Amino acid sequence: MHAPRQRRWWHQLKPIVWLWWSMIGVIVLFLLAPIIVVVIGSFSDQAYLVFPPQGLSLRWYVQAVSSRDFRDSTLISLELGVLAALLSTIIGIVTALGIAARQRPAADMLMGLVSAPLLVPGIVVGIAMLFYFTDIGVGSTFASLVLAHTVLTLPYVVRSVLAGLETVDRTVEEAAHSLGASRFSVITTVTLPMIRGSVLAGAVFAFIISFDEVIVTLFLASPRVTTLPVRMYNYIAYTSDPSIAAISTLMIVATVTLVLVIDRYVGFARLF
Repeated sequence: MHAPRQRRWWHQLKPIVWLWWSMIGVIVLFLLAPIIVVVIGSFSDQAYLVFPPQGLSLRWYVQAVSSRDFRDSTLISLELGVLAALLSTIIGIVTALGIAARQRPAADMLMGLVSAPLLVPGIVVGIAMLFYFTDIGVGSTFASLVLAHTVLTLPYVVRSVLAGLETVDRTVEEAAHSLGASRFSVITTVTLPMIRGSVLAGAVFAFIISFDEVIVTLFLASPRVTTLPVRMYNYIAYTSDPSIAAISTLMIVATVTLVLVIDRYVGFARLF
């Protein structure tokens, strides 16, 4: 009696399930389509970006890697990303601990201040930082880029660390306190080891955001200090060859590889 009813119910529901998965597939394809076009177009043998390519070639990868300007900009972006991630991680840990220890509305106010760079349009942030850093004498320098990227990546670290702090067993910290450990010792020997995955995830996201940042960097970069995304932006304004597609593909591969490696040894799924 029940089996026929179950089969009848499944046949009635099956079209809805197929429609649901079809909609998800269309959305995913829509989101991935630009990336697919760039990756495939990077192997074109034509002197301009075309999709689908008429022939396949690695000439644009060779040209991109052999370009001194792109290599120098890549090194600047890597150095900038590492420094910004390091600073934002240190400041983010302290800030997240402060927010977690505060009661509302003080915690909400502090979180709002930290999240301000995410709420204000990038062009407004860029102009404001340009005026401010110029006034204090560090405009259009590498130092100004480090400070700006630290501010931009700080919200990601704070949110990641806060997510980790929510999973911490407070009884362990209380036990350490009862055994005579100071607040600093509890944080360094108990709390941080328990949230090291969240801290690492925040640092990785900070590095990726810093490495890919364009809008604010455009206002602070100079001919002597130009990051890779800004170099690509300026290059594509005057040239339409697939070199940019080749560099974009390399950046995609590097980013995905970095995330997969961190997920393999830390597990992002366990962090939130």
